[in-house]
Amino acid sequence: MAYRTWLKRQEDGADEFNVFARTCPSRGTLQHITGRWGSLTLSALYGETLRFNELRRRVDGVSESMLAQTLQALERDGLVSREAQPTNPPHVEYRLTPLGRKTATHLLSLISALEDTMPEVIAARATYDANTGTN
Repeated sequence: MAYRTWLKRQEDGADEFNVFARTCPSRGTLQHITGRWGSLTLSALYGETLRFNELRRRVDGVSESMLAQTLQALERDGLVSREAQPTNPPHVEYRLTPLGRKTATHLLSLISALEDTMPEVIAARATYDANTGTN
């Protein structure tokens, strides 16, 4: 249903932005949101305000520099807000903006659907590997 609605808008020329167009600025934002660290960062911040190191612990495996880069891109896109407290040492908190919350809601639906189907995915991988001789 969502795809048909999107496709109809594209066909009617009703949308100013088209992610499939090479020069569309939505491509960069899509990359920020759906990249490994962007989607995990947005999802981790859903409903919470976290400090940098709390967020880094929550998003297991992300390096400090990659998290900083991800947060900067998401902040630039208006999805995350950064608030620095005037303390010593500096205290910086990150939270979702309303736009970020809306986006994270969709991501969490996708994550939930993925986690629910993982037994099927694992079985499909095993079948594929058995049929192709890969591992």
